[in-house]
Amino acid sequence: MSPLNSIEDLRQLARRRVPRAIFDYADRGSYDEVTFNRNLDDLAALQLRQRVMVDVSAQQLATNILGEDWSIPVGIGPTGLTGLFHANGEMLGARAAQDFGVPFCLSTMSICSIEDVRSAVQKPFWFQVYLMRDRSFNQELLERAKAANCSAIMLTVDMPVQGLRRRDPKNGLSIPPKLTLKNVFEVAMRPTWALKVLSGRRRTFGNLEARMKGTGGLKTLSEWIAQQFDPTVTWKDLEWLRANWPRKIIIKGILDPEDAKLAVEHGVDAMVVSNHGGRQLDGARSTISALPGIVDAVAGRSDILLDGGIRTGQDVLKALALGAKGCLIGKAFLYALAAQGQAGVTLALDILRKELAVSLALTGANDVRKVTRDILVAR
Repeated sequence: MSPLNSIEDLRQLARRRVPRAIFDYADRGSYDEVTFNRNLDDLAALQLRQRVMVDVSAQQLATNILGEDWSIPVGIGPTGLTGLFHANGEMLGARAAQDFGVPFCLSTMSICSIEDVRSAVQKPFWFQVYLMRDRSFNQELLERAKAANCSAIMLTVDMPVQGLRRRDPKNGLSIPPKLTLKNVFEVAMRPTWALKVLSGRRRTFGNLEARMKGTGGLKTLSEWIAQQFDPTVTWKDLEWLRANWPRKIIIKGILDPEDAKLAVEHGVDAMVVSNHGGRQLDGARSTISALPGIVDAVAGRSDILLDGGIRTGQDVLKALALGAKGCLIGKAFLYALAAQGQAGVTLALDILRKELAVSLALTGANDVRKVTRDILVAR
């Protein structure tokens, strides 16, 4: 097999190793995938400014965000169904992140539970939540996150209703996976994946099992989301979260400067410029195009992270140039996990590290904490 030296290499290997329904869940976007494609295209359109005759022999790739040391300005964002891309996937991802020295955020919609991940690592991780109609369930999740020593809660706010993801029902995606006429061939062609997932600790939503007894299938999950996710949530509800969570709060799903200002006014510790990987409002702008306006609106009052389309170290560098302190990977993480498990995640982080280091040097820069818009070609 040829060497794996890019995220795209890992993506192609993942495509071969997991069933199409699982792969497409990570790989694609909502509706006509306009926003999904914008995330990639707008990053690619930014041009780096090559500089020469600069001493770049001593580079600083490490940074500090939210009071935590990161070995590189890249963390692993929350992704649903992770444990279906590789058995015990959330546990493996958290271990890889811990060993590499970057943060890991566990999704509420994970396969492995909060407790499963806590048992796999020593370093505190983050936990992602949605505000639900049943606040007692939110309270229960927060208490479990406290007990697991999570250092931050990431509140996702761009999903008051679920986006129109056309590929999932077409592919017959179900939780836990079921053999149907649509997917039996896909599963049969991937016996290694099937055996590993069957032998994993869980095959359904570990954090939700007690609340979803006797349910299953994408239709039921969609119905459960429609029943539980609260479309009446407003900024006032952050007060409830702050009253019930004494540690750091990150808000994810900010795409507009006015919302960024409101987030700061409501005391969030950090925000993620995100459009849910192009999986929610199709037709929305890309995250990288939204970033400069949000940075200007926040004016240094909150740490800013970015996700959406991050596939290379150059993408990371471009986000830093436009004011982000760091980036989160979701799709790239799932490709790596599906391709090679924990080793694949470590490889993906190392690929991004090497690409970032080379690109930083060739722009005549030395420190990821001091990158400015000057390393981009003015437009």
